[in-house]
Amino acid sequence: MQNSSEKLIKEKLRQLPSVEKILESEKLKGKIEKYSHPLVSEAAKKTLSSIREQIKENPEDISFDQIVQKVNQRVDEKTSDFTRSVINATGVILHTNLGRAPLDEETLSHIVEISRNYNNLEFDLKEGKRSHRGIFLQKLLCQLTQAEDALAVNNNAGAVLLILTALAKGKEVIVSRGELVQIGGGFRIPEILALSGAFLKEVGTTNKTTLSDYEDAITQDTALLLKVHQSNFRMIGFVEKPSIGQLVELGKKHNLCVAEDLGSGVMLRTEDFELAHEPTVLEAISAEADLVCFSGDKLLGAPQAGIILGKKKYVEMLRRHPLHRALRLDKMFIAGLEGVLLSYLKGEVTRKIPAWQMISTPLDVLKKRAENIGDQLKKSEISITIGESASTVGGGSLPGETLPTVVISVESAESADRQAKRFREQSPPIIGRIEDERFMLDLRTIFPHQDELIIKAIKKIFAKRS
Repeated sequence: MQNSSEKLIKEKLRQLPSVEKILESEKLKGKIEKYSHPLVSEAAKKTLSSIREQIKENPEDISFDQIVQKVNQRVDEKTSDFTRSVINATGVILHTNLGRAPLDEETLSHIVEISRNYNNLEFDLKEGKRSHRGIFLQKLLCQLTQAEDALAVNNNAGAVLLILTALAKGKEVIVSRGELVQIGGGFRIPEILALSGAFLKEVGTTNKTTLSDYEDAITQDTALLLKVHQSNFRMIGFVEKPSIGQLVELGKKHNLCVAEDLGSGVMLRTEDFELAHEPTVLEAISAEADLVCFSGDKLLGAPQAGIILGKKKYVEMLRRHPLHRALRLDKMFIAGLEGVLLSYLKGEVTRKIPAWQMISTPLDVLKKRAENIGDQLKKSEISITIGESASTVGGGSLPGETLPTVVISVESAESADRQAKRFREQSPPIIGRIEDERFMLDLRTIFPHQDELIIKAIKKIFAKRS
């Protein structure tokens, strides 16, 4: 009995195809073209190894197509972290986990044109000699904000680190206790201060800091007054803090640099979009802050960057500091910033920049899109529920503020978690949200051209049940 079992196992093992034979399958051709022969070959080897172990335990038949399917699944699992396009149906416009601000086609074309060719990154075309990178970007930022000088680095944490290292290493930096914030998963102001070599001097309390608190803390070792915008939370009630203008006057009185970390870096009046006031870059520059820094990929709607504006005296010190080279932008990010800033100068922000398109889309436009999706799905006997809800700006911007939106959900006996998983398995993956134990797709963050992909995905997931 044991011998016959061993013979059966050996026979089943002999029947398994070779790795080379598996890789010849037409069903793996697309995977090989996308992810490379070595990666798919490794998946095939591991799949065969797993099947061999299964046969030793239970010598059942397995077809060639089943083996290929298992290889495909293993490749999908291995490449699940591969950076890919997804549909953001969460209703969070600047979703940090989904890449924050998407870029417009014109900006992307500029990035591609600069990246696929040689370019004048550090070359003066007029003089025919070496130049400095980002000169036009500097001009655009100064034109747009009326700042004396401008500099861009890889992200806003880098901008803050550069400011503190170049201007306050070994010296004191005064910050309100209520502004010792943490942004995202790991950007803590006290830790950035420690890394820079500057010494943190906390003043005031969590909810109340006065101008005199700052002034009383100034010593001969003080180098900088730092104001940090509480961009991802809001304090209400018994609160007080001096304005950037008041800190600037105090800085002038004591000959100290005053810097403000604005976080999201909005250029437009958020009140015009029925949102609460968010301190703007222009307000900080008008208040004569010595330095202002903010993110590029939040409310500006540009690629990731840390943008620094301010007095030429201080910006030049940052530009010349050795740390600047470690944080500087490459050609693609410079090109992306140039494209977005030109949209601001042309007055085309809400027409061209995707994040602001989403923020400014009227509710009735979203309703019409939802109704059209519903009409298309009725033909496949799939019923959806259309409702109203609220979207958020996200990206650590405008905490507590919402935008009215339209959401759709599919009538199904499946749990919300199960539906969410099914939508994530689509191509492209669709990321929605669960609200009131229902899985929903928020149309405010779905591009209009993606509506057809939503319809196709819903049909694929739910039409089988009809």
